[in-house]
Amino acid sequence: MDKPERYRTVKQEGVKEIVIKKSRFLGHVMPVQTEEEAIVFIERIKKQHWNATHNCSAYLIGSRGEIQRQSDDGEPSGTAGKPILEVIKNQQLQDVAIVVTRYFGGIMLGAGGLIRAYTDGAVAAIEAGEAITRILHQEVAVELDYTWLGKVENELRNRGIRTAETDFTDKVIVNCLPVASEAEAFKAWITDVTQGQSVITEGEQRYFIEAAF
Repeated sequence: MDKPERYRTVKQEGVKEIVIKKSRFLGHVMPVQTEEEAIVFIERIKKQHWNATHNCSAYLIGSRGEIQRQSDDGEPSGTAGKPILEVIKNQQLQDVAIVVTRYFGGIMLGAGGLIRAYTDGAVAAIEAGEAITRILHQEVAVELDYTWLGKVENELRNRGIRTAETDFTDKVIVNCLPVASEAEAFKAWITDVTQGQSVITEGEQRYFIEAAF
């Protein structure tokens, strides 16, 4: 299956607490690549908060939301897991698992109150995990003579092309990382810059966090 050019997820595991009518809600979030990772994360949080009233959860994996699961964990049906999943969808996130832990504070919230509370808990979790956009890049190794290095580095800098390490042997290999969808145009451009005096080799594709300007 083709990789999406870009997608939104969370940068890191995070947790944030909110208090609603004396009940404590802890929103936990984790970036995950597989359903197994999501399940392990959820079980870890449930074990960590074994004495909580509820540990409600949801996760969504895949560029088309191929895997979606939710759990109310004892709360009235549809008042916890579904709202958490809806937050993930509304924020257009993927490869994310969220657990909202509740410690009951003695005041009943009612169905509407629970939906709002678990929605807010999920939002808090995502804030803690920091929503980001990942963009697919193509590794392109450009091998050239040392005499071209200064010009090529300057041109790459002016064009804002991401680069990895540069290898120095009898030739110079500048490892470039253009956005994958622009790789063909990049190769044509670098060939022109070096007047055809470079050897270009494609490597793997990798995701990087979208740069902030």
